[in-house]
Amino acid sequence: MKKVFLMLSAVCLIAFTSCKEDATKKIDDSNVAAAATRDANSAKFPIIEFDKKEHDFGEIISGTNVETVFNYKNTGESPLVITDIKSSCGCTIPQDWTKEPLAPGESGKFTVKFNGKGNNKVSKAVTVTANTKSGKEVVKITAFVKPDPNAPAKTPAKQ
Repeated sequence: MKKVFLMLSAVCLIAFTSCKEDATKKIDDSNVAAAATRDANSAKFPIIEFDKKEHDFGEIISGTNVETVFNYKNTGESPLVITDIKSSCGCTIPQDWTKEPLAPGESGKFTVKFNGKGNNKVSKAVTVTANTKSGKEVVKITAFVKPDPNAPAKTPAKQ
């Protein structure tokens, strides 16, 4: 058993010491410089800045379709990519945003349509998923939905 252990130790020692080539000779200075630049830029995020974070439609009649436009600008140091825009419900539809990367200093916009469903004060969130530091930005729409005066009156349920 001792002989087997000694033989295995000797083989391992030879295997590990035979590959003693100097690893520093294999480093390419151009790769090191490129990696340093990449690492420095990875800490720079795009910053999305909206012209408004909330839009109030005011008083609207139930069922009235309304829409607004949210303008935004990339004030960061790297390209802004918006991957998705979603609303908190199906009655609010975000659309028409730029799928292409937005260079620093460039602007974009998207439209939010609201179908006017609900009662009284209604507030909906629209989440913008992008490559910003937080990964998500939120804008809101609000409205006070009044009943349609031309709608047929609801009859109370019989008991």
